[in-house]
Amino acid sequence: MCELHCQFEVENFNQCFFSSVDFIPLASMDTVHHMLLFGCQTPVSTHSFCVQGTCEDEPAIMYAWARNAPPTKLPKDVGFKVGRSSGMSYFVLQIHYGDISPFIAGIYLLMSVDTVILPGKRVTDADVACDYTSYPIYPFAFRTHTHRLGKVVSGYRIRDGKWTLIGRQSPQLPQAFYPANKQVNVKYGDTLAARCVFTGEGKTSKTYIGGTSDDEMCNFYIMYYMDSRHAIPYMNCMEMGSEELFQHIPTEANVPIKVSPSHMNSVMHLGQSTDDHDHAVLLDTNKPETVDQDYHFEQVSAWPQSSLQLGQVSGLALDSDSNLVIFHRGDHHWGADSFNNQARYQQRSLGPIQQSAILVVDPSKGSILKASGRNMFFLPHGITTDKENNYWVTDVALHQVLKVSSDGKDRTLMALGEAFIPGSDNNHFCQPTDVAVDTESGNIFVSDGYCNARIIKFSADGKYLSEWGAGISPARIPFQIPHSLVLLPDKKEICVADRENGRIQCFIAETGEFVKEIKKDEFGGEVFAVSYNGLIFAVNGESLSRPVPIRGFVIDYSTKDILDTFSPNKKEFKMPHDIAETRDGSVFVGDASSKSVYKFTTEKLHHSVKKAGIEVQELEGKAVGSLNLGNFFPSHKGYSRQGFDQLSTEGSDQERNDEDSSDSENEEYSALPPPQSSS
Repeated sequence: MCELHCQFEVENFNQCFFSSVDFIPLASMDTVHHMLLFGCQTPVSTHSFCVQGTCEDEPAIMYAWARNAPPTKLPKDVGFKVGRSSGMSYFVLQIHYGDISPFIAGIYLLMSVDTVILPGKRVTDADVACDYTSYPIYPFAFRTHTHRLGKVVSGYRIRDGKWTLIGRQSPQLPQAFYPANKQVNVKYGDTLAARCVFTGEGKTSKTYIGGTSDDEMCNFYIMYYMDSRHAIPYMNCMEMGSEELFQHIPTEANVPIKVSPSHMNSVMHLGQSTDDHDHAVLLDTNKPETVDQDYHFEQVSAWPQSSLQLGQVSGLALDSDSNLVIFHRGDHHWGADSFNNQARYQQRSLGPIQQSAILVVDPSKGSILKASGRNMFFLPHGITTDKENNYWVTDVALHQVLKVSSDGKDRTLMALGEAFIPGSDNNHFCQPTDVAVDTESGNIFVSDGYCNARIIKFSADGKYLSEWGAGISPARIPFQIPHSLVLLPDKKEICVADRENGRIQCFIAETGEFVKEIKKDEFGGEVFAVSYNGLIFAVNGESLSRPVPIRGFVIDYSTKDILDTFSPNKKEFKMPHDIAETRDGSVFVGDASSKSVYKFTTEKLHHSVKKAGIEVQELEGKAVGSLNLGNFFPSHKGYSRQGFDQLSTEGSDQERNDEDSSDSENEEYSALPPPQSSS
């Protein structure tokens, strides 16, 4: 309760007598508990109105009022003496407020926290929804907020399956609170939902939710009032809405509100829906999109600017500067005589690879920036990097996982497994294929491998933590060469290319719990490598049982749909062994058999796009140095892939060609039966 004191100075009066005075209260007991009028010489304050106390000297009560009392009238010729010599130079009115209002206002905020907007993608929806579990609220205003990529933000109440609009606005208009739909109230059991529609067109990198101007935000504010007895001043919702729920969102939520300069000075669409589609493009994501021709992979003919001498390319990675890291075998080859039936390496007499097995390459020019790894490895396989740019590699001959410094000194910082000794216990591997390192926890994941069928998890200091085999989908079929690993940081999952089973399986990284399987006829029974950059990238391999084209795949993680396939133009893939994509959108594939690295990017073909029956004309132009994935991922399969650049050894064209190739020394073999092509 606040005491409000109103001072009235009367010291200019020498002697003042009220001959007739009326006290007329302009108050109600609904808001005011009582009022007192004091006279005094020195008030407590002449500036503040909500203070403790009334007068510095002894106050004299002149009037009191409470509980809707009627006005008071002094008798005729009766008055209070005020003025300089009276001791009362000020009037102080003390008001004790009761409950100001039976209703209290509050804010309910719906916000997305994990939306990723892909570069070039025309439409990305950020959906948020929560069940309401408190006392009734009555929305009276709303506010939308995104940064530059937001097109429209809409908020709804869902009751008994019916969506009722609370408010809808373009976040590019002044972001004030606008009047909400007056017909809406929210009670226990309702659902509050919001959708933000973004576009990634014109962007060359992914955009995340964050606080900087380069990030995005998706906020829908509801200003409401509720009964003061149950008042909650702030509530929020940050849960991602289910795909099933948002299948029923009204079409208006997908209609961007066109913003012109004149609109910036006016208030548009104040919580009202619109049927005026003449000024907006309908972006109804529930309807199919048709694309005449959009983006396709195109060769970067100037890459590399000079040729490199590579052996069998077994692994690709990126360092923290997004440079390409190539792991190759130099003059060593995995052949039929490399291992005996116990998986023991038979060519130790050759010594380690004398060439630099690790090359850091400029992804734009193909020139070598750093070379390391001399006299360290026997048969390299997988490679990754950690946040300190250390290299983590697997060597199938050594049966080890090694952490190697990237400072050029070729220091082994950690070794897991026993050199040249295969095994299947906690301290040994048998031809381990790949390694992944969690940048947050430092945990190490190893796919093991050609002889074993497991994923092993270690702590950052190399302590064994756990291991697991294949997931059940629909039946538990053991791994057959878990060949490639990738961490999905945004999902806290790890996926494995289960090579001979022709599938990708994903697991919760913390527990090893099975999440999903991606298995497609187009893989032909072989998946050699998997990578992730918001979407799944994969390459298959030659299959004798189900011959299919050898190519790369772009796959939607959520739907498991193949969004695109690609392969070189001038030469076919022989044994694509690993895949990596850089921050600027370039994608690289390392081929073990042809001792090559292919680079590809995208180019826009045609600008006519139809969506939900409405044709939109877009600007033509090349996506130079950027992979505008969103522009072709929702489109049709079967693009023509014209020309891939190739990073190869001098004279590699003579090492193997289509007409006279055979199972030469460039192929790898599994050491253990049944016989199968390995790598």
